[in-house]
Amino acid sequence: MALYLKAAEILEKAEMKQAALKTLVYDSKFVNIKQLFALVCETQKYSSVLQEIIESTKLLKQTKLRMHMAMVLVHDLVIGQGLKCGGSWKTMMMKHRPRLQAALARMKVKHKVSKNEDLLPDRLKVLPEGRLPRYVRVNTLKTTVEDVVDYLKRDGLTYLGQASRLDDLTLKEKHFVKDIHLPELLVLSPQTDFHDHFMYKAGHIILQDKASCLPAYLLNPPSGSHVIDACAAPGNKTSHLAAIMKNKGKLFAFDLDAKRLATMSTLLLRAGVTCQQLANQDFLKVDPDSLQYKDVEYILLDPSCSGSGMVCLREDTSSADQEKTQARLASLASFQLRCLNHALRFPRLKRIVYSTCSIHSQENEEVVAACLQQNPNFRLVPLLSRWPERGLEPLTQCLRASTSKTRTHGFFVALLEKHSEAGNTKQEPAAQISDIEAAPRSEVEAAPRSEVEAAPRSEVEAAPRSEVEAAPHSEMEVAPHSPSTCVKRHAASEEDESEASEADEKPTPAATEQADSTPGKRKRKRKRKKKKKNKKAATVG
Repeated sequence: MALYLKAAEILEKAEMKQAALKTLVYDSKFVNIKQLFALVCETQKYSSVLQEIIESTKLLKQTKLRMHMAMVLVHDLVIGQGLKCGGSWKTMMMKHRPRLQAALARMKVKHKVSKNEDLLPDRLKVLPEGRLPRYVRVNTLKTTVEDVVDYLKRDGLTYLGQASRLDDLTLKEKHFVKDIHLPELLVLSPQTDFHDHFMYKAGHIILQDKASCLPAYLLNPPSGSHVIDACAAPGNKTSHLAAIMKNKGKLFAFDLDAKRLATMSTLLLRAGVTCQQLANQDFLKVDPDSLQYKDVEYILLDPSCSGSGMVCLREDTSSADQEKTQARLASLASFQLRCLNHALRFPRLKRIVYSTCSIHSQENEEVVAACLQQNPNFRLVPLLSRWPERGLEPLTQCLRASTSKTRTHGFFVALLEKHSEAGNTKQEPAAQISDIEAAPRSEVEAAPRSEVEAAPRSEVEAAPRSEVEAAPHSEMEVAPHSPSTCVKRHAASEEDESEASEADEKPTPAATEQADSTPGKRKRKRKRKKKKKNKKAATVG
């Protein structure tokens, strides 16, 4: 019965906006977090259906149950896989089961549907084919994609190669593919469960939604760099950053919640992360000018948000108080903008990823637009040209994700980069821009990661030329392997070669002196020969 008591408590707190549903679940320290999270999510998703069943049968009046307790019990009784409790609670609910099932049947007849899922609002229906795929990120700190593929094949699963289109992600049970966009992501059928699998417990694989993998992948900090994960818990993105950095450099991770940070520490230990420095601290109170962070060049900012993109956490707008919802979004957006502006104060910052699991433009495009207006020395970087869903106009350089278009939870990602220094703005040579524009499209798009490191031709040309030309020369000579250096370092190397060839053609001072002195020597030699000849003639005479 502890499961239902805790689930009801969490749903009530979430309704009062005390915290995000996921936060409340993980903070509960319940023995079986997975079971609790699944029950809470599914109950939340079917909340409108469950409330109608409870009200039509007058269950609260007859059982003296509170609404949230009744919802979790009714869910498992008539929608889920049966009650997971015994004693007087089960006896009481079983007594009312026929009436509850009849109420559900009447709802289906009324709406002319045959499945429970069809009673959900359109925005809560995941996919016509079923649930979201199971995404598995291979932890390259401990293994390789090839080894995991081989292990799964030996485990009886069928490998279908790399997906090439979205429809390839609709998989039968025991079938799996490599993802279209992310090279270290495997995609399996929704029914696949890895929570008790050896590779999961050993930290060889991370169970992480594809959209959640985008921020670290797009930031792509080079090995040995100094990076900040500003709002880090529960730690999946942090472990992803560490893997990209190959555990070299420094990874500063902040979170205000001590409990979540403790859970994150356990996760990072299991994942084999060693380059992290965790801090139980509010990121807004971190001093950007501290010597400790003087070399920070990359920041991942995934701040608290409404969670409206999470399939199981979406609010029922038909019954929610619209004024309260808008007020909460305004408050969240204000906080997110403060975090983003604060992050841009780190003096050596080159790039920052801003992401949310929200579908609201107030938390996404509007925050980024306000930040860019207040920080003109930063600009958006175009991302993944083949990604099927873009940011809302005019910020189409950003990415959005959704259940229907990307087969993920709802998500938003923007990548900002510094393109000028105060008081030291230089215009980039036109030759380097032509080099970028002349890069063959096929070469740019050949590897998935190159889409981030070197934007495809269409994306480079889409950016205003003035923005490209305004980039300071120093940015073309950033640390090795930093994002965008594939194209930029190539242009810089050509410039270096041209300077070297000019130096070879230009005579050195010594050579000039030698060249100038040669005619003088020849003249003196001729005079000496003439003098000797005259002297010899005089002697003979």
